[in-house]
Amino acid sequence: QLQFVEPGGGLVQPGGSLRLSCAASGFPFSQSFMNWYRRTPGNGRELVAWISLDGDSATYARYVKGRFTITRDNTKSTLYLQMNSLRVEDTAVYYCNAQPNFASWGQGTQVTVSS
Repeated sequence: QLQFVEPGGGLVQPGGSLRLSCAASGFPFSQSFMNWYRRTPGNGRELVAWISLDGDSATYARYVKGRFTITRDNTKSTLYLQMNSLRVEDTAVYYCNAQPNFASWGQGTQVTVSS
């Protein structure tokens, strides 16, 4: 059964850091490109970061580039997102999925950046 479990969210002050994880199962993780997404009430779901199969390459949305880092551990079928220098506008529910997307999504994790 395909599943994404995304713990790790929470409340953090502006300028702070947070590390998200995504435990994936039910598909060949090591053979799948992976993405982080986020959903905000005003912008819908948007792509945050992409990572290659072996983790050697990654791309980022312009609004997180230089602040966020996507990594993966294929031995654990787990995807990570290190978020630094967080801003209020990073407040969102964060999700992971493969590329191309599977129809099934996890519940996501809420990240709230607020003083």
